[in-house]
Amino acid sequence: MSHNDPTAAAEYSATHELSIKDANKVALGALLGTALEWYDFFLFSAAAALVFNVQYFTSENATAAALASFATFGVGLAARPIGGLIFGRIGDKVGRRKVLMVTIVGIGIVTGLIGALPTYAAIGFAAPVLLVLLRILQGLFVGGEWSGAMTLVVENAPLHLRARYAAIPQIGSPIGTILSSGGFFVMTLILSADSFSAWGWRIPFLVAIPLLLVAVYIRSRLEESPVFRQLEEADELEKSPVRTTFRDSWKQIIVGMAAALLGVGGFYLVTAFCVWYGVNVLGYDDSLLLLGSMVAAAVEIFCLIWGGALGTKYGASKVILWGGIASAVVSVPAFLMFASGNPVLVVIAMTLAVGTLSLPYAASGTVMTGLFPASTRYTGVALAQNVAGMLSGFIPLLATGFVAAASDHWWPAEVVDRAYGRPPARQRRLTTSTNTTSTCNCTHLRERTHAHVPFGRSPHRQHPGERRNRAGLRRSR
Repeated sequence: MSHNDPTAAAEYSATHELSIKDANKVALGALLGTALEWYDFFLFSAAAALVFNVQYFTSENATAAALASFATFGVGLAARPIGGLIFGRIGDKVGRRKVLMVTIVGIGIVTGLIGALPTYAAIGFAAPVLLVLLRILQGLFVGGEWSGAMTLVVENAPLHLRARYAAIPQIGSPIGTILSSGGFFVMTLILSADSFSAWGWRIPFLVAIPLLLVAVYIRSRLEESPVFRQLEEADELEKSPVRTTFRDSWKQIIVGMAAALLGVGGFYLVTAFCVWYGVNVLGYDDSLLLLGSMVAAAVEIFCLIWGGALGTKYGASKVILWGGIASAVVSVPAFLMFASGNPVLVVIAMTLAVGTLSLPYAASGTVMTGLFPASTRYTGVALAQNVAGMLSGFIPLLATGFVAAASDHWWPAEVVDRAYGRPPARQRRLTTSTNTTSTCNCTHLRERTHAHVPFGRSPHRQHPGERRNRAGLRRSR
């Protein structure tokens, strides 16, 4: 795109008016909103490991129940690209801020409904069906939330600081993890196992309703993107953003997906699968893995800030590349420590894995928003990130199946982690090439590459009966 392009001209003109104070206000508002988004979304992934495999999916085989529970987790991610198309199109036509108000309300309401949903024992087959439907609705709203928040933050940031500000909404992911895992952790401490399984797990879901009110208040105070306003005033909004994105930016969609897969896939493996494996196969206590998730999330906050600073200094594409390589390198020692049985090493393993995966995650927003012009940015970012997230969401399912086929050994999961952690040669070339294809014509800037991973952390509670079944299986071997 040339400098004479009206879209690029509008973006340059709009960003000249931005101040650090304005950028900070928008970034903080987006961060609080995405924290609630990921709190709600990660609650489901945590419950898929701790509760849903027992309360909503009945099976004599604990692995089969876990597979069904993780499949539900994946179904919600499969709905995200559809939500991204729907809300991305609206966001490119009527504004980012309006869409973000709708998505955050939808996420909060659906989460509250999940907390009130009767179990299989109460209403039979209707329970898992309704759970899947609510998960699909949640996935649709989440599909439009992250991409809109990232677009709004980037378009309200000075051009030379976009990599730094694009890392801020990503901090909503570890904050959501701390809140969701912390909620379950507190419930497991103050309640008996029977009380937690019967009703205690619902409390963190129901807490989403008052949190929603806070998020709506914060979102209502945000201003619309100056880039979008200028496009609107110049009557240069895209009439068919979805068609235009597929026609003109299909290569950028592939690049964005490849960049996002580095962080998202590995993250789901470390959080969702490892917690299930630790509880059901290694016999770890739920509270240990919940604690590990919270410690890893706390360290991730600092890793994300560092990743944003590295992206500003060296370029976001390099952060993604070297972060992916680092994730592949640490996968073997991390799994060895995780399987050691030492509680300290287990927490260190989860922290190390999540920390390295956070580097490509921190840079993902810069990359993806820089791949698409302002007139179709919401749509393009939503497509690339959500398709990558959809594919990554099935990794816990694949890892569980592979590990079960390998007599519960952890090495198949490590192979999957390496495959997603190390970028293939073609993806490395594609990601690097974005340094010359940024649609906002900032070819002299480094902050144009990025990869997201909306990551879910999922601890797993095992029903006492399943523990007895697992013990029986071990004895039979």
